[in-house]
Amino acid sequence: MATVVAIITSICVANAAQTITTPNAAFVSYNLAAGAYGAAITPATNKPVLVMGCCTTTPFQGVGHVSLLHSPSTLIAWTGVESHSGVPTTITSGANNTPGNHIVFIDAGHVVDVQVATADTIRVHNGHPSLTLAANVTLVW
Repeated sequence: MATVVAIITSICVANAAQTITTPNAAFVSYNLAAGAYGAAITPATNKPVLVMGCCTTTPFQGVGHVSLLHSPSTLIAWTGVESHSGVPTTITSGANNTPGNHIVFIDAGHVVDVQVATADTIRVHNGHPSLTLAANVTLVW
C-alpha cells in the first residue's frame, strides 16, 4: 500500500495600491413635454461614468443604464442595457459625437432616451408624439 503525500506551497505577492474614494454623483429630474429635450449634462472626463435613467410615468416605467466615457472634445463612448420593452433585453453600445445619436432607452415604450448632445454632453429626449413623460437620470463616477 502506497502513501501519497501532497505538499502545496502558495506564495502570494501583492504590490497593488488601492485607493477608495467616495463616489461623486449627480441626479437630474425631468418632466418633458412631447418632443422636448432636457438640458445638456456634462459627464466627468476620462473616467468611467455610470449613467442610470428611468421613466416614472405609467405605463412607460422602465430603467436603462450604460457605462460611459467622455473623451473631451472628441466623443462619448458607452456600453450598457436598454430598458425592457416586451422583447428580450437589448445591449446598447457605441462611440459618437453627433447630436441626437441614441445612447440608451430609459422607458418601456422606447421613446425616452439618453442621447448625445455634443462631443462633450448628453441629454434626455422625450420622443413620444403627444405625452409629457417624467424621467430622471443619475450619474456616478
